[in-house]
Amino acid sequence: MAGIEYNDPLLQQLMDEQLLTPQQAEEVVDEHERTGKPVREILLNMDLVAEEKMLEVVSTLLGCEVIKLRDLDISSEVIKTVPASIARMYNVVPVKTGVNSVDMATFDLLSPEVVDELAFVLTRDINFVVAREEDIKNYIVRYYGDESESVSEMLSSLESELQDAGDLMEVSKRGDDIVQVEQAANSTPVVRFVNLVLYQAVQDRASDIHFEPFENEFKIRYRVDGALYEMAPPPKHLALPVTSRIKVISGLNIAERRLPQDGRIQLTVAGRPIDFRVSTLPTQFGESVVLRVLDRSIVSLELENLGMPDDVYQNFTEDIDKPNGIVIVTGPTGSGKTTTLYSALRRINTIESKLLTAEEPVEYDIEGIIQIPIHEAIGLTFSRVLRAFLRQDPDIIMVGEIRDLDTAEISIQASLTGHLVFSTLHTNDSSGAVTRLIDMGVEPFLIASTLEAVLGQRLVRTICQNCKTAYEPTPDILQQLGLNEGSMQGRSFYYGAGCTYCSQTGYKGRRGVYEYLRVRDPIRDLINLRKPTLVIRDKAVELGMRTLREDGIRCILDGYTTVEEVLKYT
Repeated sequence: MAGIEYNDPLLQQLMDEQLLTPQQAEEVVDEHERTGKPVREILLNMDLVAEEKMLEVVSTLLGCEVIKLRDLDISSEVIKTVPASIARMYNVVPVKTGVNSVDMATFDLLSPEVVDELAFVLTRDINFVVAREEDIKNYIVRYYGDESESVSEMLSSLESELQDAGDLMEVSKRGDDIVQVEQAANSTPVVRFVNLVLYQAVQDRASDIHFEPFENEFKIRYRVDGALYEMAPPPKHLALPVTSRIKVISGLNIAERRLPQDGRIQLTVAGRPIDFRVSTLPTQFGESVVLRVLDRSIVSLELENLGMPDDVYQNFTEDIDKPNGIVIVTGPTGSGKTTTLYSALRRINTIESKLLTAEEPVEYDIEGIIQIPIHEAIGLTFSRVLRAFLRQDPDIIMVGEIRDLDTAEISIQASLTGHLVFSTLHTNDSSGAVTRLIDMGVEPFLIASTLEAVLGQRLVRTICQNCKTAYEPTPDILQQLGLNEGSMQGRSFYYGAGCTYCSQTGYKGRRGVYEYLRVRDPIRDLINLRKPTLVIRDKAVELGMRTLREDGIRCILDGYTTVEEVLKYT
């Protein structure tokens, strides 16, 4: 065990100095793979290493000294050498400047790539000193002010830098000289700007970033909790350099602007490892680029944290432990289906089971599960991968989506031959999944004999706890929700008044609303008789199923969400 070598230099150094036992190192690695949190943060949270000792180890690895930042009074000239966006993104503070160099305080072990990038965007040589995390964060707030100022402040400082790089931008705007386009994409102002946009998106917990070129403007929008928000638009002539910069860091072909492309970026933003999935689309006025932000540290892949009602959680955990059968999660795009399935797979991922998944694309890498990305262009379809799966001796299979009869039939075949199969379908509710499979051409008796359960779900925004306000619902609202006025006497409903914490939206975060259809004998009989969705749904309700709307009302009465959200999504 003691001879194990770790990829993480910090972990390796702690092992070499015998400050960490092999068992403790294993625990840290497991926690890092499970949550995506940085190794340094896990070590401190688990009280395995004192912060002072951690700083000493980081300084040894960086070959520098530890300083007491709070004893220093840094001049404004020194502070100006590092823009606010850079200080926040990399968690660094300048403490001293030389002729063409800057000494920066950090609390984390920065990778050589990050050091090179910092030297490039600051156009200076960089030396490091190490200081306490709390002191660095306090200094960033003290010297660089409130975060919300950073985007507009950055854009105005960018304007002056762009004036200097004006000729380069002008040439790149035409896009006919690839060398010039690449130079513009890698110019300091553009690199800084793209870094800022990515940093801001991660700080705002955005799930997607949209770069949209129009005839007279270039828009950038973030999707936060399912709703799109626009940020201060950059100058129109930045469109090509910015999209080219994203293509450069995601390994795409910047010369190809006529065809859609897909790529991936892996970055450390504000000390957190983040994955960005990149998709480009050629439009009339340039390329539209969308980045899907995958932050493992804020997405909890634990079933307990999904907010399921107790009875649904109980039934779902029982059904995913069955040796065979099909469990389907249904809902529109962006309703959290993948997160639910990943959480289920994490729960049943044991040494005794072999798990295989076919996904488009693979959203999160999970240790111990073999994950295959679907690639339609080369003929690697769901049905083809599924056929290959059955020759790989699996116990549990996840199919990203049942799209056609072929995939449905192989999934059923897998279930009949003793495998547990998970998949998703795009239907409005759980009972609609049965009808969808019949519409695809699957024989009802096959569905009845293999389908174990269908989980229908939606994501509703949760009320910001900081500005949560109670009010008395009007009879009109109660009628819309189908509630009885008499039974609601004295019950308060809530909404978010809007504050700086939730960017004046009144919402912060999302939670699931669920309906769970367990396929029992009365339901199987209806499936065999090809009964319509409504009949199956009514029978399920009779057998105790709560509909999405009813679960939404539970969330309203418990003070989690608003009437508007429930009416919009159920």
